[in-house]
Amino acid sequence: MKQVSRDLLDFIDMHDSFYIVGHKEPDGDCVGSQLALSSFLRRIGKTAFPLSAGPFTKPEVIAFENRFADSPPPEKTWERSAAIVVDCSSLSRTGDMADRLPPVPVAFIDHHSAADIRNNVAWVDERAASVTAMILVLIETLGSTPTREEAELLFYGLCTDTGFFRHPDETGAEAFEIAARLVRAGASPKKAHAAMYGGKTLASRMMMGEILARITPYFNGRLLVSWVTLEDQQKYGKASRDPDVIYQLMMGVAGCEAVMMIRQEDEAGCTVGLRSRDRVNVAQLAAAFGGGGHRLAAGLTIPGRIDDVKARLIEAFAPSFSG
Repeated sequence: MKQVSRDLLDFIDMHDSFYIVGHKEPDGDCVGSQLALSSFLRRIGKTAFPLSAGPFTKPEVIAFENRFADSPPPEKTWERSAAIVVDCSSLSRTGDMADRLPPVPVAFIDHHSAADIRNNVAWVDERAASVTAMILVLIETLGSTPTREEAELLFYGLCTDTGFFRHPDETGAEAFEIAARLVRAGASPKKAHAAMYGGKTLASRMMMGEILARITPYFNGRLLVSWVTLEDQQKYGKASRDPDVIYQLMMGVAGCEAVMMIRQEDEAGCTVGLRSRDRVNVAQLAAAFGGGGHRLAAGLTIPGRIDDVKARLIEAFAPSFSG
């Protein structure tokens, strides 16, 4: 992993109060990074406010929603105040929070390849397994170790971003080294696994069955596509989403190289999750539609209904399967 940028260390030193902001529709890595970083900053004498525009729709983060505010607290002065944005490198990815933040300096901590950090203080490391892994290194660089609660938050984010260590390949030793340091600091793999995969409702299993039943193959089965309708969510509840398990099952199909899951969020638009086994760069495809992510896992928000969105994205996938 890259060393923490000197600019970021100086940025933290020169400010007293921080707004810790993540991207809209936060995931476990985003939430874990925000909360652990906020906790650490308070321990070293700073003030920290974790902020999120939400919505907290992903099953693995619903329990954390009440730990975030959706707007900055009122302040009389912004002197020596700043914002740190984690798990994305553009204020536009923070949703409504971009308009609610006061006019303070901003720094970014991210590990996405689509990072746009021009003219900003930033620490970006595309090789990092998760932003929570980077927050651990930041804490260690500043001469400390995480508390048990911070370690649990950082380990949880690491687990969600690595699919509980399914995604690292032969170059992924550092992810396990980070995990070992967090476990030594008090994180429990058993507890993290139960939080990610346990306690699912019967409705979530029934909804999964419907999603799996409508999987449609394209390009001779190299791309598998399924979708979640508004009717599904009204019938089973949005909390019944369990995309990680569905991605696992779809990617386990012989011959599958990439999968696409479309969710109709409201009458006007959809969110789309993309996963790739190895060859297809889904981050590049998502970026073409204003989204982002990693080479093998990415997502985007797009206007339109499912059938229209599906057709547009299948067309975008075509060059990847032309060979």
